[in-house]
Amino acid sequence: MTILVTGIAGFIGAHVAKALLNRGERIVGIDNMNDYYPIALKRARLTNLVGTHADLTLHMVDFADPKALQVALQGERISRIVHLGAQAGVRYSIENPRAYAHSNLVGQLELLELARLAVGHFVYASSSSVYGDTAVLPFDAEARADAPVSFYAATKKSNELMAESYAHLYRVPMTGLRFFTVYGPWGRPDMALWRFVERIFAGESLPIYNHGRMQRDFTYITDIVAGVLAALDRPPADDGAAKPGGSRSPHAVYNLGNDDPEELGALVTLIGEACGRTPVLNYLPMQAGDVTATWADIGPARRDLGYDPATPLHVGVPAFVEWYRAYTGNG
Repeated sequence: MTILVTGIAGFIGAHVAKALLNRGERIVGIDNMNDYYPIALKRARLTNLVGTHADLTLHMVDFADPKALQVALQGERISRIVHLGAQAGVRYSIENPRAYAHSNLVGQLELLELARLAVGHFVYASSSSVYGDTAVLPFDAEARADAPVSFYAATKKSNELMAESYAHLYRVPMTGLRFFTVYGPWGRPDMALWRFVERIFAGESLPIYNHGRMQRDFTYITDIVAGVLAALDRPPADDGAAKPGGSRSPHAVYNLGNDDPEELGALVTLIGEACGRTPVLNYLPMQAGDVTATWADIGPARRDLGYDPATPLHVGVPAFVEWYRAYTGNG
């Protein structure tokens, strides 16, 4: 079976590709290697894949460019798609919304067009951001999610609606995965964990938004990868029954979180302990586009996918710090 993985040089994409290769799948990987964060990190992730597996083909192309995508995949018989490529980042979407329209909207369309031809299952990344700043916790995939507080969130909700239309029109099995604050080795430098560790080792204060009154359902990368593979192996049936997310087409939407929200202060304490430093905190107001709390209801994913996150924050944070020291040489 040949599986197309988009965003293969990204944090989740590289981990998912490695797990698929380790179980014997053939992977075709696509990434445009944009410079939203240092390309050197993306190249290092690819180095961790290239040369260790013969069943890996890489194409450095923009999947939102239909001609480039067609040329890259000419002669390939793709049986499944894991679409993890996207323009990430809530705050950056306020500064540069057109980048999100291109990658997240046009890109999703091009991958859906590819999927409707002969693909057996299309798995795509959504986000906990689609829920907005709701007071109803935990977040239920059945609940309305039509009040995004960032353009990034709006594009991710649009991805779900686009997938629903294609599942309805073309009966292609689709699965959307709403990821909740994924962290771990090879993570993104724009996310809080990396930024906090970097600042602590540089002797700088940590920006604590909303004066620390924040909760996140932090989810370790190996748990997310297990959820992605479980979803890939279980395409929703075209049986007219209601699926998680409410569709009666072959389209399911699941939350992939840790089902254990933590206060921001708990994260900071664990980072300080793992770094062997006492953090200096700079309390700030809420940022535009941010939400106060996330918490995933993962009941449907447990039931249908066997999803069972096993890594608590007090284990995951030291693992990240250990990797960070080795990768950066800092600390």
